[in-house]
Amino acid sequence: MSVLEVKNLSVSFRQDGRVIQAVKGVSFSVAKGETVALVGESGSGKSVTALSTVGLLSDNAEVAGSVTYRGSQMVGATEANLRKIRGNDISFIFQEPMTSLNPLHTIEKQLAESLALHQGLTGTAARARIIELLGKVGIRDAESRLGAYPHQLSGGQRQRVMIAMALANGPELLVADEPTTALDVTIQAQILDLLADLKQAEGLSLLFITHDLNIVRRIADRVCVMQGGEIVEQGPTAEIFGNPRHPYTQKLLAAEQKGGPQPVPAGSQEIVRTENLRVWFPIHKGLLRRTVGHVKAVNDASLSVRAGETLGIVGESGSGKTTLALAILRLIGSQGKVVFLGRDISRLDETWDEAQARRDASPGVETWDELIDAARAAFGRAKGRRAMRVIRRNMQVVFQDPYGSLSPRMTVEQIIAEGLGVHGVEPGRNRTEMVAEIMREVGLDPAMMGRYPHEFSGGQRQRIAIARAMILRPLLVVLDEPTSALDMTVQVQIVQLLRELQRKWGLAYIFISHDLRVIRAMAHKVMVMQAGDVVEAGTCETVFTNPQSDYTKALMAAAFGPVS
Repeated sequence: MSVLEVKNLSVSFRQDGRVIQAVKGVSFSVAKGETVALVGESGSGKSVTALSTVGLLSDNAEVAGSVTYRGSQMVGATEANLRKIRGNDISFIFQEPMTSLNPLHTIEKQLAESLALHQGLTGTAARARIIELLGKVGIRDAESRLGAYPHQLSGGQRQRVMIAMALANGPELLVADEPTTALDVTIQAQILDLLADLKQAEGLSLLFITHDLNIVRRIADRVCVMQGGEIVEQGPTAEIFGNPRHPYTQKLLAAEQKGGPQPVPAGSQEIVRTENLRVWFPIHKGLLRRTVGHVKAVNDASLSVRAGETLGIVGESGSGKTTLALAILRLIGSQGKVVFLGRDISRLDETWDEAQARRDASPGVETWDELIDAARAAFGRAKGRRAMRVIRRNMQVVFQDPYGSLSPRMTVEQIIAEGLGVHGVEPGRNRTEMVAEIMREVGLDPAMMGRYPHEFSGGQRQRIAIARAMILRPLLVVLDEPTSALDMTVQVQIVQLLRELQRKWGLAYIFISHDLRVIRAMAHKVMVMQAGDVVEAGTCETVFTNPQSDYTKALMAAAFGPVS
């Protein structure tokens, strides 16, 4: 008998007088000790299908079909019966532990709540069980972490706490909904190994939801491929990967980062350089708030990026990647030099008089070198308090989460044109025409410029964020994890777009990512950071084929398998 049997499951939602069909006639099963992966892009119905198994959908959902656990019907079951199964027999691990854990309660209190609710364990017995669970999921010195709050733990530790909560009551089926998406490659590998070990030791069945086919290949026994609310293909993992039959499955498997960036043109000018850049945050204690130490976020980082070149910065969360980028952008204070277009901008501190950049006012400015020379001339004239504005126009950033970085109250036209309002529209140019032009350039229909961010897909929102940065024709763009929240097929599209924009405009990129496959497809040079230190740097080919530091080797092994 299957642990979980889903037959002809359909789910629809009533919204604003409309009926939205999210899942259409889905059927699959999960056997004892088996791992089944639900695979598909965002919006394919994976999570809705999983939530349907234990009745966790919103009140406006209408569910038809059959979902049975050990022969017991879940569709239409009473809330009392569903509560007996939720957490006891079927447990969930969700994608983002920071939003699943209560920020106001300690780890001990949140685990104790589950034990008290389902097993009646309290006091010393509950505490002992919690320490046992935390040790089982690999949290060292578990007893000392009981009083910690979620924000005091790393991303990997928070996900381990979520797994401990899911295992607390000895479930038979574990539903893992994108449990590794937001994690670094090394932590991701640890979590996958942990789940595999727990499955073996506890005799668990696993329903694993993901859009990452590399994870599926590694962990799943069988695969169900979902598109538009339907399962379009299912079968053993080896068969699906070796002989995919449905065009959508073939498309997903083909969505791998291929090729690399265009070679950097000979004689390209240097855009930005840092020399022994250091960012230390003081630690204050006592009534007088005296400095007793420092958090050494970045230590003596030196780099150089030319026009048409991409520097990839890799490392785990907390390694200092984003802090380094913010220091280069002059958004946080630092020590050491930041040289932009030959001028040290680390000592500006807003001491110059007013300045106006006229880089784009000169007719016939088209080539990379002409753009750079025009920017240099603008900087040379700048001697004022607002001179950083001249530099800001030429240094732009694209953030990881486009939905979080785009204002929900502004239309796409307003979002993209916002920089033009700050820095001034080119003489003789119409703002709407400029927005339409850049939207076409990043693959968006200008007819959609009156819409709001929530009306776009994740990939389209990232294109909007890229358009907002590119409309100013910057010389340097910092890309902070711009593909990590996207489906594999959309990741490939965004990488291709960024490479094309770089080829066309000679852009210098600083590309921050923990996805080494994306770095290999984008970067000319790679810098590896660990705990604020640069542990290795070199050309992309050299670092990937012949890593020298043990840390780089560990990153490569987690992403591609053991390094010889």
